[in-house]
Amino acid sequence: MRTLFVSNRLPVIVEKKAGVWTSHTSSGGLVTALVPLLKRGGGMWIGWPGPSEAQGAELEGVLEQFSEQQGYRVAAVPLSTQDYQRFYQGYCNEILWPLFHDLQSLCNFNPDYWTSAQKVEQAFADVVEAHAQPGDLIWVQDYQLMGLGRVLASRGLQNPLAFFLHIPFPPPDIFMKLPWRLDVLRGLLQYEVIGFQTRRDLANFADCVHKLLPEVERRRNPEEVRFEYEGRTCAAGAFPIGIDFEEFAEGAASPEQDARLEELKAIYMGRQIILGVDRLDYTKGLPYRLRAFARALEKYPELHGRVTLLQVVVPSREAVPQYQKLKAEVEQLVAQINGRFTQPGWVPVHHLFRHVERTELLAWYRLADVGLVTPLKDGMNLVCKEYCACQVEGNGVLVLSEFAGASEQLGKWAVEVNPYDIDGVAAAIREAVLMPPETRRIAMERLRANIREENVYWWLEQFLAECRVIQEERTERFTTPLAR
Repeated sequence: MRTLFVSNRLPVIVEKKAGVWTSHTSSGGLVTALVPLLKRGGGMWIGWPGPSEAQGAELEGVLEQFSEQQGYRVAAVPLSTQDYQRFYQGYCNEILWPLFHDLQSLCNFNPDYWTSAQKVEQAFADVVEAHAQPGDLIWVQDYQLMGLGRVLASRGLQNPLAFFLHIPFPPPDIFMKLPWRLDVLRGLLQYEVIGFQTRRDLANFADCVHKLLPEVERRRNPEEVRFEYEGRTCAAGAFPIGIDFEEFAEGAASPEQDARLEELKAIYMGRQIILGVDRLDYTKGLPYRLRAFARALEKYPELHGRVTLLQVVVPSREAVPQYQKLKAEVEQLVAQINGRFTQPGWVPVHHLFRHVERTELLAWYRLADVGLVTPLKDGMNLVCKEYCACQVEGNGVLVLSEFAGASEQLGKWAVEVNPYDIDGVAAAIREAVLMPPETRRIAMERLRANIREENVYWWLEQFLAECRVIQEERTERFTTPLAR
């Protein structure tokens, strides 16, 4: 079964060097996992190529060359910068992103954004329809394109349709605030397989369908929920995404990282390093985390001079006022903490606001004695998995928000926290720092074993296996002769 993988962006970066257009693959675990699948099955990746001066035939030529070099096809969805801005910055980032992270007060329910989203969905459907062959699995990724299944089904496309949501799905009382809630739900039910990160997200979706579309029949079993709607069967399940464990573990254990680790230990003079790595986003709970660290220093003076918080913030959406305000708040909190607690030879918070090279990130992951992962809400959060994979000595402690999707898999071996509980997170920081070596080793060993087993390739196979089951059932349903 050939796969047409559809996402908001193509996994390609197009740029001009010395007057010549070049292209290369963007990074990420999803790209790493899917490329072998696409190469093996002759599949295709469909998406927006991103802003580029290359246009028309020039862009097509660059992408054609990229396809030949990579061994799988890519197809670009042509969108004007204005359409993309209203769709992505408006509908996706001012409505769906905050709403699905339980931050509905930050939503801007501009009806023009919904109109733009529908226009963009039609553009994506045009490209999918142009390239789809009979029997191809069309696998749509993430919240930006939830409505694509509805458009494809309305055009009479007979291909199996699948969808995976990488962010959380909200409970009914929050989802109901979306003005186009029925359109979104009905659109999702056009997919034959829907994947969520956690059982909680699956339950929220099922509850929304039950409350808002009571005519839809539901059948539950331990692994999935089946929905019958307008003559179609939709199977929804939880498929937690993983990382390429071996890639991170082997990279962190390389001789180059051995040397870098010794350099970093000398710089930090044997202090325990508490590491936070986050994209600049209000869902990551950075102000709460910094206040909790300040509270830990205030309540537990034995931590003074013993720990350093290394907080890496990767720039994101810096032109958006909310993100500018968040950046300023983070910088102010860091300055306040350092101004209050710094001693000669010890600065409690080292704050880096920049993009991070992979080799540098691996070194920090391996160095850190405590991984501090405290989002207010996350679909999964792969930073905690990357951190554990890089803990090749097995000495680290994971402090993990109970509202990260990863807590469903890893929470039993981590120090779980409510990120809104300042005193609770402060106490967890102290617990992690003072945790006995043997307790650390046992917990990290179990964390790494889970992440190694339930890696990104396991996730891919679990989801595709469900797609094959549904496709076989569909084929049997349409080929079984009627009883006389």
